[in-house]
Amino acid sequence: MARPSQLYLLSYNSVQALGWLVALLRLLPCLVPSSSVHSSYAVAGDLTWAILETIHAAVGLVHTSPLLAFLQWGGRTHFVLAVVRQIPEVQSSHSVFITFMAWSISEVIRYSHYALTTLKVCPAWLTYLRYTAFIPLYPIGVGPGEMWTMYQALPFVKERDLYSGFFGMFSMSYHSFLVAVLAVYPFLWMKLYLHVFKQRKSKLGKMGGAKKRA
Repeated sequence: MARPSQLYLLSYNSVQALGWLVALLRLLPCLVPSSSVHSSYAVAGDLTWAILETIHAAVGLVHTSPLLAFLQWGGRTHFVLAVVRQIPEVQSSHSVFITFMAWSISEVIRYSHYALTTLKVCPAWLTYLRYTAFIPLYPIGVGPGEMWTMYQALPFVKERDLYSGFFGMFSMSYHSFLVAVLAVYPFLWMKLYLHVFKQRKSKLGKMGGAKKRA
């Protein structure tokens, strides 16, 4: 009989996989040259729930680093809510479309893998895809996606003096903060990227060992 924690993780990961699949299907029409990429901004609704993954890690429900889970959630949430939502001029940019497309594909794979692993019925090909697809998708989502979008947002941030009330308490501007974020972003992202590479070596190594024993 499945434990309550397993049923919860199965439900959570299944809902997330379905949500990101819907987002991906909504993005696909944007690939048609005559279509606008403006609708790609609409996929952001799934992000706020991802804070639960930090809590899952913190309480030991899943075996992952709470810090890395928080960094991923925090980076994406800042990108969507603080930058893209507040600056309409970047919402129709190709970089936003690239970001959400990379996120959607990677998350459909990741959450489907988590859900089926909870049931212990995850096929080997999906495990391989989970720990291989991120290799091109993560850099694409970060470089020409998130970072390029934030760079394009800088003039608008400075012109409108966004969040001046909050950042004024720290004697700095949000523009300066965003420049600093762009400077450290590659290093924070690399930490997460290398962590998934370590997971890849461990998970796919176990698969290879199981095949040899068979």
